[in-house]
Amino acid sequence: MRVTLFVDIAPETQQSDDSGPGRAPRKSRLRRLAVRAGLPLLSVVAFLVAWELVALSGIWNETFVPHLSTVWRAFVDMSTTHDGVRGYQGYFWWEHLYMTLRRVFAGVLIGVAVGVALGLAMGTIGWVRRLLEPWLTFLRALPPLAYFFLLVIWLGIDEAPKITLLALAALPPAAVATTAAVRAAPVGLVEAARALGATPREAIRDVVVPSALPETFTGIRLSVGIAYSSVVAAELFNGIPGIGGVVKDASNYNNTPVVLVGIFAIGFSGLIIDALLRAIEHRAVPWRGKI
Repeated sequence: MRVTLFVDIAPETQQSDDSGPGRAPRKSRLRRLAVRAGLPLLSVVAFLVAWELVALSGIWNETFVPHLSTVWRAFVDMSTTHDGVRGYQGYFWWEHLYMTLRRVFAGVLIGVAVGVALGLAMGTIGWVRRLLEPWLTFLRALPPLAYFFLLVIWLGIDEAPKITLLALAALPPAAVATTAAVRAAPVGLVEAARALGATPREAIRDVVVPSALPETFTGIRLSVGIAYSSVVAAELFNGIPGIGGVVKDASNYNNTPVVLVGIFAIGFSGLIIDALLRAIEHRAVPWRGKI
């Protein structure tokens, strides 16, 4: 009888015990998710409310601070065909954004690839670092507009100067971050690998590169951000279709609602790209912060 009672009651007791601890982590995860998603949403709502209050107060002219409804109408106009006009300048806003993202992707891909390769060489070979570091510092100190007009003179007004400008903007952060990360690789681990018979190339591949990856990803994120901030400069000439070209063209006519739509499109797409980069970083270097 005791055995039967034990058998009958034990599963129920265990089920109730399992359900209790299981619910607590689940509630905790839901609470963390709500806080993580709710705080950014709350900040956006607060910003929009503050903007509308300023617009309603009439402190500034509507040319400078338009109502949210006016910005929304501009967004709808850029998303539809109205009065025989397709979007803005013959393209919908997502077509402008697509062209900008394509330019950014090409420029960042070139700039990051060259920057990481240079950083790896500068971090491992002293004379290469001494040779190239002044040029990287010189390029990093230059604002994009300082050399964009020179690129236009050399390469014309088509895609070449835009992609080159974005590549030059993306190169220094990736190179500097990779150089610093490679030079900070644990000397003890490198010497241990060499003592176990690893060649210099194998030590770099198996020890230096993995230890440098976290900081390299930080440099890549900085490169993407700097390239993205150079989009409007890159699309000054012949920038339509392109969201930076839209911002520049609309600003010529004081079309603030369209400028704001372009700014929001650049900003939100930048947030999405950075989130994707962080997800890739989390997958590629799961040991970051754990060693």
